[in-house]
Amino acid sequence: MTKAEVGNVIEFKEGLRGIVEKINENSVIVDLTIMENFRYLELEEKTVVNHKNYTIIQPSVNA
Repeated sequence: MTKAEVGNVIEFKEGLRGIVEKINENSVIVDLTIMENFRYLELEEKTVVNHKNYTIIQPSVNA
């Protein structure tokens, strides 16, 4: 399992996407506001995702 790094775009939970802001031991904190339909979905701006539950879609710009 490849763990995400800060700045990676990840996908999880049936198509939700976000940018990793912080890495914890078992999870990452993700900013969801990059999604075009963010306001329509009425989600919180940030969420926590376990390392087992996401796929890295795009590496960070610094990678």
